[in-house]
Amino acid sequence: MAWHVVIAGGGFGGFYAARALERALPPQAARITLVNDVNFMLYTPLLPGAAAGTLEPRHVVVPLREELSRTHLRLGTVVGGTPSDKTLQVRTLKGSVEDLGYDHLIVALGSVSRTLPIPGLAEHGIGFKSLPEAIELRNHVLRTLEVAETLEDPDERRKWLTYIFVGAGYAGLEGLAELQDFAADVIDLYPRCRTQGMRWILVEARDRVMPEIPPDLADFATRELRGRGIAIRTSTTLDAVTDDSATLSGGEVIPTRTVVWTAGVRPHPVIARLGLPLDDGGRIKVDSTLRVDGQQDIWALGDAAAVPDPAKKGKAPTPPTAQHAIRQGKLAGRNVAASIGSGHIKPFKFKTKGVFVDMGQGQAVATTLGIKWRGLAAWWLARSYHLAMLPGTKRKWRLLIDWNIQLIFGRDASELGGLGRAPGLGHDPTVGGTPPAGAATALDAAPAQDPATAPVAPS
Repeated sequence: MAWHVVIAGGGFGGFYAARALERALPPQAARITLVNDVNFMLYTPLLPGAAAGTLEPRHVVVPLREELSRTHLRLGTVVGGTPSDKTLQVRTLKGSVEDLGYDHLIVALGSVSRTLPIPGLAEHGIGFKSLPEAIELRNHVLRTLEVAETLEDPDERRKWLTYIFVGAGYAGLEGLAELQDFAADVIDLYPRCRTQGMRWILVEARDRVMPEIPPDLADFATRELRGRGIAIRTSTTLDAVTDDSATLSGGEVIPTRTVVWTAGVRPHPVIARLGLPLDDGGRIKVDSTLRVDGQQDIWALGDAAAVPDPAKKGKAPTPPTAQHAIRQGKLAGRNVAASIGSGHIKPFKFKTKGVFVDMGQGQAVATTLGIKWRGLAAWWLARSYHLAMLPGTKRKWRLLIDWNIQLIFGRDASELGGLGRAPGLGHDPTVGGTPPAGAATALDAAPAQDPATAPVAPS
């Protein structure tokens, strides 16, 4: 009788675990089921490119059914687990909750944005971790330019042209750099905005940006961003957010309509409902082979697990990066295959060999095998690395074509927030085919004289 291996989560870890199992086990040895809430894997390092309009959004995701030939994809949401019964509770697309039995379980549910109880953050902040959030952010930037272009009052216009990113890790720095690069490309289409200029601010609680990279590369990145006119506030925190301002530590109040939150991640909340041992950070406790403490048939990896980091002699968990999740996924798949009888169980030994930080057109910093790169060379290396790592030949070609089209023709300035949200046959049509009036948007809190009070397309 074939073993049943269930993988919870279809991100980097889950995808590569499934692929490793397909390669390590013959079809008759095991049935592989992948549970995920969407039918694709998001290639997160390319998310800033999708937000900035450099890449077509469909080209930064990997269709799971296309790339996994023997894995059964089950769309649904994991809501809990019962290790003693070897079952996983899954909410189906129809809304019912079903028990999914397994012989081996791989938990790769990833993480969500880590928020803090900052007044107004939940109501007025914008996240930057998922594809919908990235597209919403791009649409939001374009809408702020549209609103600002119609305003007579320079002070009011300044609020719409001020953009604050909180968190200077990978997501914050790359996201801000790409969005600022995009806005600088399209601002010539908005004469009033071009005359007044934009203000971009990066806020970081620690004493420098990008602690994941060497200090000299972080300093280069800081100089590059400041050379573009971007203000960088280190050792600074966000204290409060309203619909038209942000208050920083020290009491400084900055008028703004845009606060983007990228200050870290935390394990997915459902991790706490799986009945597995957790560390103080909410991650699943595992040993060096990725096996969950006290469990013989459950494995965990990626942002969901406290995998001992070989680079720190196992005294701290591995960082939440795609590099580690990919290698852990491959190892989890091979170790499960070994526990079934194909191969040998091995510990996780990967150490970071390099990092890439893309900062927009022609600018990046990188370190590879101890060699440090910056500027155009680092940018070329970063793109080459992501092109090589993106699964699927079709995706690689589409990525390459997108990059070259953008180099030749520039970015598109269309705001397409209504895509995928048709108003329905019972509603009156609107100009451009956007959804009907009355839908709430991030701009609804504009003052009475602003055009934002008119119907706009949600994203």
